[in-house]
Amino acid sequence: MAEFGFDPKRAVRHLRAADPGLGVVMDSIGPFAMELKSSRSLFGALAEAIVYQQLSNKAAATIYGRVEALFPRAKDGFTPRHILKVADEHLRGCGLSRAKVLAVQDLARRVDAGELPTIDEAQALDDATLIEQLVTVRGIGRWSAEMFLMFRLGRPDVLPLDDYSLRKGYAKAFGKRKLPTPEALARHGEQWRPYRTVASWYLWRTLEQK
Repeated sequence: MAEFGFDPKRAVRHLRAADPGLGVVMDSIGPFAMELKSSRSLFGALAEAIVYQQLSNKAAATIYGRVEALFPRAKDGFTPRHILKVADEHLRGCGLSRAKVLAVQDLARRVDAGELPTIDEAQALDDATLIEQLVTVRGIGRWSAEMFLMFRLGRPDVLPLDDYSLRKGYAKAFGKRKLPTPEALARHGEQWRPYRTVASWYLWRTLEQK
């Protein structure tokens, strides 16, 4: 299992001290239990992210499984070369939209050409630099890049300001009638640095509470 690049217990202590209001929310939810997804490669993680966009987990998993089945000899998962060699219609036949086929192909070309870092190289880059590189890929916007940093690399200080669920969780947690603007959320979130990832996880969890 992948590991965080920070101490979650220290992050929780910091957030409680920095924002007592958030501390109340954290008490109601319980221990920090965010889980990271292991990544065999940056290509594999981003290809999966593209497939999963705007689909339920069940539907996306089915489609992703069909793509994997196109390459039965790829024991460690399909590679950029696999994607670049397969015909478009085979990818479409797995259930991928035309836009997603183009996105996966663009990702494959960029990785194959060495335009993107490996997963190990990505670990050494700061958040802003890595996001800037990832969003050059067709179909990978800032939100997808931020999810990669949070749930694949375990970065401690990511606050996805354009995430609707996060803004909704903030409104619920702090008793706001309206959703905060990204700017308002960013201002409040300054006090959560350098552990805004942990704060985000707790705000998302508020939406699961009655």
